[in-house]
Amino acid sequence: MPRAAEMALAATAAPAAISDHATIKILTRAGYEVARQGDNGAVCVVMRGFSAPTYTPAQFRGLVYDPTVHAPICFTAPAARTVLPYYELRTRLALEGLGPDQIQQRVEAAYARGELPRRDGVSFAYMWSRHQQLGRASTRGTPT
Repeated sequence: MPRAAEMALAATAAPAAISDHATIKILTRAGYEVARQGDNGAVCVVMRGFSAPTYTPAQFRGLVYDPTVHAPICFTAPAARTVLPYYELRTRLALEGLGPDQIQQRVEAAYARGELPRRDGVSFAYMWSRHQQLGRASTRGTPT
């Protein structure tokens, strides 16, 4: 996805009062990188299928490498600190060519080593974009 298009799509995830001041990260071959630095602690990205949690039920794991998945999400400041690192790690591992089970194992190992933050409280992220595409099935409302 072109850089400008990805930045614009990421910004649609939250109300402008948040996304206009959020850090925007875009996907590169190495993972997510800052394209615009914000000042409110929020971080907006466009997740791909392989960013999905590795505990996703088996019938939905096909979304992991579905190239049509473009899910704008904007993490509030607490979520950017405690949740986003999990998504970024899953994305990097997928870009290395690992499958869902391998990603899950690596995420669990990173957590056990203390490389990922503990998630002791509630966090919040916006996914308000009317431009999101959650896979080929999202337009039909049923999983493939």
